[in-house]
Amino acid sequence: MNLDDLADRLDGAADRLGDTVERHMRAVGTAGVARIRANASGRPGPNVITGRYRASWRAVTEPLPYGAECTIGTSAPQGRRLEFGFWDMTDRIGRHYFQPPFPHVQPALGHIEDTLHEEMRAAVRELLS
Repeated sequence: MNLDDLADRLDGAADRLGDTVERHMRAVGTAGVARIRANASGRPGPNVITGRYRASWRAVTEPLPYGAECTIGTSAPQGRRLEFGFWDMTDRIGRHYFQPPFPHVQPALGHIEDTLHEEMRAAVRELLS
């Protein structure tokens, strides 16, 4: 391959960069939500009672000029309490609580990180092939 061919390939890759990275970031978000939901399906994570909390997890992928970002989260009010627990607390009407943590997000972080690395390597291969 000569330098002109390389320049043409790099120009083509630059044109496809944002869309390609966004597509791969969506895959990271999907995998992350799936892992968190699986971890929130019983011990050591929280038990499933109705399934609404587990179903509340979402991944939102937003495009950036030459890439994308993905945010994984829940709007369920019990999310932080289930993940981190709370110790020796009393609510407004005097009820006393002692709840241990049931981590389900932190154990998924390693898998999400590995998936991110795999997907970004795949995006680079796709762009330069």
